[in-house]
Amino acid sequence: MVDSKEKDILKTMEKAVREAGDLIRSSYETARSSDFKEKANFDYVTEVDKEAERIITDTLTRAFPGDVIIAEESYDGSYDGNSPAWIIDPLDGTTNFIHGFPMVSVSIARVENGIVSAGCVFDPLRNEFFWAFRDRGAFIGDRKLSRRLWDFPVSQALVATGFPFRRKDLSEFYFQAFMEIFKAVSDIRRGGSAALDLTYIACGRIDGFWEIGLKPWDIAAAILFIREVGGIVTDFSGQGEEDVIWNGNIVAAASLELHKVILKSVQKYLGRII
Repeated sequence: MVDSKEKDILKTMEKAVREAGDLIRSSYETARSSDFKEKANFDYVTEVDKEAERIITDTLTRAFPGDVIIAEESYDGSYDGNSPAWIIDPLDGTTNFIHGFPMVSVSIARVENGIVSAGCVFDPLRNEFFWAFRDRGAFIGDRKLSRRLWDFPVSQALVATGFPFRRKDLSEFYFQAFMEIFKAVSDIRRGGSAALDLTYIACGRIDGFWEIGLKPWDIAAAILFIREVGGIVTDFSGQGEEDVIWNGNIVAAASLELHKVILKSVQKYLGRII
């Protein structure tokens, strides 16, 4: 059971992501004609991203006025790691959104004392709300997610990844790792929303994931979900969640055996250049 403070946090997070999700869902069918611009090479932002971030930020600030906001479209890099903070991705999967590809999400994580203490991921197109508090378990809606007791051969694993679209100069090394992992597992998916990919490890829809150079808002909440169901998350050096959140080079899996297979290939081909 969550305590009264956690109930306030959960209520606020859910209100924020659902209001942002309403905007995303209502704009989804007209996304191809929405205003967007390239904020970096192959990386886009829309007016929906900005408005969704405003909605979330306003909701969190009203409820927790002393907390720091670390949001994708407005963060200035100044967080000192000491104050309670909210890490926000108002629209994870903007390229998907622009093209009408139905894999988008909203993510919020709360950081206290340097670690993620609470988080949620909302899929506005499927109306799925995932949430967790540290040491309280992870949930989809009112249903608690079971611990991942994954004991299948690695050859049966379904894993996901994200391509290094911001660093296409790394493509050759990335695809060498991709091919080695592909030969070891059943199949690989590329959905385009890291927050959902990682959340799907927690709820059993995929078994592993890796990607290069993600941002804290892409992964912070979903990393907590994986921890709460007994999965494994490290960076490319094998360091734990606190390092992963800020360096963004992530390997996650439902089992130690699968994690070792993915990490070995990632270190072999990407470890020396990241």
